[in-house]
Amino acid sequence: MAAFPHRLAQPDDLAALRAVMERAIATLQHGFLTPEQIAASHRVMGLDTQLITDQTYFLVEDTDGTIAGCGGWSYRATLYGGDASIVARAPQRLDPARDAAKIRAMYTNPDHTRRGIGRRILGLCENAARDAGFARAEMMATMAGVPLYQACGYRPVEPVLSAPIDGVQVPLVRMEKHL
Repeated sequence: MAAFPHRLAQPDDLAALRAVMERAIATLQHGFLTPEQIAASHRVMGLDTQLITDQTYFLVEDTDGTIAGCGGWSYRATLYGGDASIVARAPQRLDPARDAAKIRAMYTNPDHTRRGIGRRILGLCENAARDAGFARAEMMATMAGVPLYQACGYRPVEPVLSAPIDGVQVPLVRMEKHL
């Protein structure tokens, strides 16, 4: 995995991060969602730039500087959704003694799947949340992400449907794990 160094994302990375996310949503949801749900997913998912401001958003790069994957964690109440999504923001700080850290905006570049990138980023996020005093983590998982998260010890809590977007709802699963 030495060929895939990691670092915290910076504002200069936004365009490249958004490009990876767009491709991941458009490509990796096939077989899990209908074409209409994939199209609607672009308005449900995405990057919340608060994660970059808070310095809780990681990216993993290939040797040529290509973003192989990205994902973050948060000490804020927002569970999912990006800046341009239909999901409302909840920027309140969480209490690590009571609340679960939020695992957020996990994406793998479609050219880098099946190489342990998602598992690596998830581990970085969990370790950082644990270091910040959190004992639990939760996320809103895409259907394509559920198998990875279950393999990493997350358990489904409840299925969720997004608010309708042009009459289409996107299925998601709220998941949690004790750190």
